[in-house]
Amino acid sequence: MNHDKAAVPEQLQKAGGLVPGAARTVSLQTLTPEAEVYGVGSFFHLLANPNTKIRVCTGLSCKLAGAQKLLAKMEKVGMPVEGCSCLAACDQPPAALREREVLPAVTLGDVDAAGGDWRQVKPHISRDGDRWLGHIGPTKSDSETLAINLPGKPDYTGGALAQAEAMGVDAVIQAVKTSGLQGRGGAGFPAHIKWSGVCNQSEQQRYVVLNADEGEPGTFKDREIIMRRPDLVIEGLAIAARTIDADEIYLYLRGEFAIPKQVLREAIDKLRSVGHLDGLAFHFHDGQGAYICGEETALLEALEGKRGMPRLKPPFPVEKGLWGKPTLIHNVETIACLPAIIRKGGDWFRALGKTEAGSKLYCISGHVARPGTYELPLGVSLDELVEAAGGYVGTLKAFSPGGASSGFLPASMRELPLDFKGLAEAGSMLGSAGVVILNDTVDMRWAVAQQLLFFEEESCGQCAPCRIGTRYLKEALDAAVDGDAMPGKPDLQFTEDVAWQMAEGSICGLGQIAALPLTSAQKYFPEDFR
Repeated sequence: MNHDKAAVPEQLQKAGGLVPGAARTVSLQTLTPEAEVYGVGSFFHLLANPNTKIRVCTGLSCKLAGAQKLLAKMEKVGMPVEGCSCLAACDQPPAALREREVLPAVTLGDVDAAGGDWRQVKPHISRDGDRWLGHIGPTKSDSETLAINLPGKPDYTGGALAQAEAMGVDAVIQAVKTSGLQGRGGAGFPAHIKWSGVCNQSEQQRYVVLNADEGEPGTFKDREIIMRRPDLVIEGLAIAARTIDADEIYLYLRGEFAIPKQVLREAIDKLRSVGHLDGLAFHFHDGQGAYICGEETALLEALEGKRGMPRLKPPFPVEKGLWGKPTLIHNVETIACLPAIIRKGGDWFRALGKTEAGSKLYCISGHVARPGTYELPLGVSLDELVEAAGGYVGTLKAFSPGGASSGFLPASMRELPLDFKGLAEAGSMLGSAGVVILNDTVDMRWAVAQQLLFFEEESCGQCAPCRIGTRYLKEALDAAVDGDAMPGKPDLQFTEDVAWQMAEGSICGLGQIAALPLTSAQKYFPEDFR
């Protein structure tokens, strides 16, 4: 696309999205074909329909808390509303999005009080006095037992960055390797391999990219890190940039993160004012509503001003990433672990874990007493996590250990370690550790339907196995629930075949795991499908 550094999405956003004439205006300004501009704008939810002013999250946790009734109420009073995917506010459901402002814990009474005016729906104020802060715990302040320490106060002295610069490249990478740090965004890939991969490239222009497009249903830890410890995020990015010899850092934040974005800007100003960020340029990019952009190569495409469609790999981003240059991409939590690893050493971080290295931020929502974010040793069991969160509400029936992507596990597996290896061996995944608890009042067919709807809506449509498969499974489940199964129509008896084709033929992880909510529920809860 013939434009400089993703100008098309930015200008479309300033125009309010694809309002009449916006695509042509951007086309003339950037010398990009109008059809291509329209294609980019129509790909992203927040740009495609500018007439929708308020959206209600229809993720599983929000629906458990009455999101469907809230959506119906807004429609009834005439608000320009529609449902949307997860808003990273699963701990304060049901959540709504007013233009680009997230409103946690919206009630039917809040809609009544607004008098039918979507502008007057007031954001809920949480117990912490800020609409973006949720519950965290256990509320230990002992930084010797926590890598990120969300209850701690931000530190802008830049001590870890100075220490990393004094250590040198090889020593820093060795510390990351010794720590056993795995990517906290979902894949669990060893972080040091990425670092070494970038450093081994002959190309001198390199980039660091922060993936803060937190969109996995059940996940909201990155929001809490940014809001409570922005110092760790910026200092961690600076450590990474200095180590791989990059001078440009791109922060990709989901479009709904307006407040977290401002917090990060303030953190940059504070660290820069004391001389710790000399020579480093920070660029912010607002995501425009596309879950698929959490996949690292789709994120790179969006940064370059294109439709957020995953790239074929290889080459990998460490070889050819942003604008074809070596690029180090990390999730917010991964980056936030770096200052502690540098200050206290890789061995210290590794020892924090129970079954695998490090402490881990677990998000928990659904039928639990205190939904929130909990930093615990990596590898705790579900019961240990729920105990920290105040206990179960009702009798445990099922849980998702890693958001929609991880499927469902039965109560009998509650002692399974919540780590990368153990869950993978059980046919699930830790992912971003978005744990959703379901009690015995939930019909698993209903729960599965919510996850399948999410994947059907969020599939980018690039590859046929995912595009067709997500729709097939959702239609097959709907037909089975409604009693409308007919020969030649989508049928649940072909679930395994469709799931195999999706896993083997899809380009990225979305299509490869999109059938898991259904296949896992059929395996562990067959009585709900009879």
